[in-house]
Amino acid sequence: MSDHYETLGVERDATQDEIKKAYRRLARELHPDVNPSEDAAERFKDVTHAYDVLGDPQSRAEYDRGPSLGGAGGFGFGDIFEQFFGGGRSAGPRSRRQPGQDSLLRLDLDLADVVFGVHRELRVQTAVLCETCDGACTAPGSSPQRCTMCGGSGHVQRQVRSLLGNVVTSQPCAACQGYGSIIPEPCPTCAGHGRVRAERTIPVDIPAGVDTGLRIQLPGQGEVGEAGGPAGTLYLEINVRHHDVFSRSGDDLLGTLEVSISDAALGARSTVEGIDGPVEVEVRPGTQSGDVITIGERGVTRLRGAGRGDLKLGVQVVTPQRIDRRTEELLRELRDRTKAPAPQLAQFKQGLFAKMRDRLRL
Repeated sequence: MSDHYETLGVERDATQDEIKKAYRRLARELHPDVNPSEDAAERFKDVTHAYDVLGDPQSRAEYDRGPSLGGAGGFGFGDIFEQFFGGGRSAGPRSRRQPGQDSLLRLDLDLADVVFGVHRELRVQTAVLCETCDGACTAPGSSPQRCTMCGGSGHVQRQVRSLLGNVVTSQPCAACQGYGSIIPEPCPTCAGHGRVRAERTIPVDIPAGVDTGLRIQLPGQGEVGEAGGPAGTLYLEINVRHHDVFSRSGDDLLGTLEVSISDAALGARSTVEGIDGPVEVEVRPGTQSGDVITIGERGVTRLRGAGRGDLKLGVQVVTPQRIDRRTEELLRELRDRTKAPAPQLAQFKQGLFAKMRDRLRL
């Protein structure tokens, strides 16, 4: 059995980079497409096998340790069983056609978009099928040719001597990379990959009720695979932008309603602008700061279910900072007539805004 280091023409302490350079140099010199002689073909097989062993640090270390029951030059019981009992090794060439990768895209939405859902046209940069070769990888008018090194099988066999006798091993063909065929004239558009990167438009209907962090799955809208393989899945990760007036709690919308002292005491009706149009609001007499006014079915459409959530408005009674003399007289009269007590300490309660927040989320 020849020494792999001598076959590649390198020293035993050669680096992995030196081994790779030596193999590339010999492969260019001995490849059957360049040198058709039988001697060159046989040497090319030897060089390829030597690189298969020495090019991998683990198999090289086993080879340097010498033959053993655990592995002789990178071949052990596992390799023997693979040859005689299959071992899961592919019986034929591998396909150039591979599934495409999945993609993840972040989609920013306004809060108003998620109330009823929205349609979007997404423009994405991704891998698409090459229109020149339609995924065949070859130039128009040409086709792949059977590899002369492996005869189209995608694997080459070698007979190696070991302590257990002669063992026939199978390795992926280095000439065709295990495909069983070579492409002498690659497609000029995709360089033999069967796909190109391009911008495409994807129409998407975003359902109502989505929220930040939710992912929408679009099968077949990801990247097209090598050689026109099936496209992967496109995942849309939803991000709902901040709204200046409303916030969201589940399917409910939360907001703050500022009410004057007089309207809080006497009650009032008003029309405010909701997220999807005008909303009629009734302030009952005696309303206090922190009270919550609920308007049913004016929240977010439920993602899984019927109907909508509620619009909940936390009341904040606004005290005027500047008043004229007449207003001051009226307020003094009001205080005297209602016999309002002087400010005093009371039982500790959570802050107004914390209380309002908890009530809104009930």
